[in-house]
Amino acid sequence: MLPERYVSLFRNGRNQALRIPREFELPAGKAIVRKDGDKLIIEPVRTAGLLAVLATLGDIEATFPDMDEALLPPDNVEF
Repeated sequence: MLPERYVSLFRNGRNQALRIPREFELPAGKAIVRKDGDKLIIEPVRTAGLLAVLATLGDIEATFPDMDEALLPPDNVEF
């Protein structure tokens, strides 16, 4: 666990903000902030990996040609 560190809060327009020290940087471009009593909890937003996205897809109902048909050369075509 990383040691704690004091940071300064400042105003950015109507928002209160803080600079996150380098040793506490999050591995994401976006984060979720929630309040738990008097604590703020900041968590990185992780994007779903390819396997997670594929797991959400349904079965494919399309029919595909046999490989022998797919490998046939195209008909002669004039341009």
